[in-house]
Amino acid sequence: MTPTRPAPDVTVVVATRDRAQDLRATLPRHEGPVVVVDNGSSDASVEVVRAEAQRREAAGLPPLRLLQPGRNLGATARNLGVRAALTGLVAFADDDSWWAPGALARAQEVFATHPRLALLAGRTLVGPAEELDPICADMASAPWGRGPDMPGPDVLGFLACTAIVRRDAFLAVGGFDDVVFFAGEEERVAYDMTAAGWGLAYVEDVVAHHHPSVSRSPAHVRRELLGRNYLLTAWMRRPLPVAAARTARWLVEGGEHRRSVLDAAPRLTRALRARRRPSREVERRLRVLTGEAA
Repeated sequence: MTPTRPAPDVTVVVATRDRAQDLRATLPRHEGPVVVVDNGSSDASVEVVRAEAQRREAAGLPPLRLLQPGRNLGATARNLGVRAALTGLVAFADDDSWWAPGALARAQEVFATHPRLALLAGRTLVGPAEELDPICADMASAPWGRGPDMPGPDVLGFLACTAIVRRDAFLAVGGFDDVVFFAGEEERVAYDMTAAGWGLAYVEDVVAHHHPSVSRSPAHVRRELLGRNYLLTAWMRRPLPVAAARTARWLVEGGEHRRSVLDAAPRLTRALRARRRPSREVERRLRVLTGEAA
């Protein structure tokens, strides 16, 4: 990055673990200040981050700060980065993603003119071919439309690695939680922001790039993890009959669904302790989305 334009007043928060190779490629691309939270890496990740921090300092670029909690905190590591941020807006990125040049400055403009907006979901281009992430098409066609004071279609979900939040609104709903730990952690945050009256919108002209790391869990493992966390979120925020019915159905179905249920079981007590009254607005949107209550 060269200082050809003012740095955006948006902090980029990156949570990482054992992805030194990815960090070498993505860290130099970040505009604005950066906070990296290392989730107990055992490779050269910390050294890569420190070298980039020194490079930025020598070049007079916005600073990079490294936080080392000393263990793997999963998605909640991002909460540490948000708390450490000194800006009102925070852009999330993974170690294998980055925001396009000018995207954060554009996001600043959007947030400034839409005071109810708490979360902006950016357009995500995947891989060297820059293919549109299918989730973006889903967000763009949100069946409940677009609020009159929103900059784009209303959304009830987002990709954490390509989302920008108002710092205070994100922290007010507790950030990401350690019940789900990692994968699908966005769902509960989206529910709680919506329940609190904040707006979440997909904004097509705020662009992010995601080049999925070669260091990833097998697809079936990730599907089971997403299923586990979907159930845990349901027990935390959905009506109890909905959560119970989905859990029972998956248990009977067997396969990956049954493994997700069994994996969720040890965390169920914690999920119930974190439970809140279901939001009528969230449930209304889910009925529109699925055509049914469950």
